[in-house]
Amino acid sequence: MASLCPTAAVGDGATRGVSDRLASGEYARKQIYCPSRVVAWSHRSRFRLAARLATGGAGGRLLDYGCGDGTFMLLTLGMFAEAVGADLDSAKFAECRRRLGGLPGLTFLRTADLVGPRQRRIYDVVTCMEVLEHCVDAERVRVLEHLHGLVAARGRVVISVPIEIGPALAGKQLFRALAAWQGQGDYRHRETYSPRELMNATFGRPGLARARYELRTASGPMAACGHKGFDWRILQKEIMARFAVERRLFTPLGRLGPLLNSQVWFVCVPR
Repeated sequence: MASLCPTAAVGDGATRGVSDRLASGEYARKQIYCPSRVVAWSHRSRFRLAARLATGGAGGRLLDYGCGDGTFMLLTLGMFAEAVGADLDSAKFAECRRRLGGLPGLTFLRTADLVGPRQRRIYDVVTCMEVLEHCVDAERVRVLEHLHGLVAARGRVVISVPIEIGPALAGKQLFRALAAWQGQGDYRHRETYSPRELMNATFGRPGLARARYELRTASGPMAACGHKGFDWRILQKEIMARFAVERRLFTPLGRLGPLLNSQVWFVCVPR
């Protein structure tokens, strides 16, 4: 885990304290600290790539849109002059402020607060990781438009989403089932597929119905989606309509492309 240690630019004695805060995060526990070696390896590889892609904006302003438990912000602590974490979920927002408040350079906002002229085109790097797959179609487009208005003219937007279609899906479902059987994380609540659904999705056939649920937010209930039925190829078209895609990458197996990887990444600049 050494390559994923926080930079801890808060002083020589702070590394352990920052690492402890990292390990206390809900998503960090389920992902990079997951007892399943495969799950942990996959998530650690994506955080390593995210940190590497963000280095182009080092010293500037970072916005992590959909920051969750603040894992990425801790892993890049000290890389940016200012790092803002934003989340729709009020509970996650409050938890981040409780756990991570007081660390230098970190600020937490609600995504609804990212409006107005003071927020327009000021961020050198905007990350939006494992977020857009949970949005219904109209909300996904709205978020992309929002990101376009937040990133600086010469900044970069880094987007990642899971691959939930093609041969990669069959492998992911197998490991999810094994993790559930072993009682790891919350995989017992994973989305399941009928044999027909899994076959159609594995062969990349479009049209599988999205898994939907209701999300409670500070502004009221909101429709959201699960991973099932998400097709990253549709998102790619939506991104390309608003951004120029400089690079498209995959994790954790890189060169094997979309067939045998868990996530796809887009490094974008605003048109």
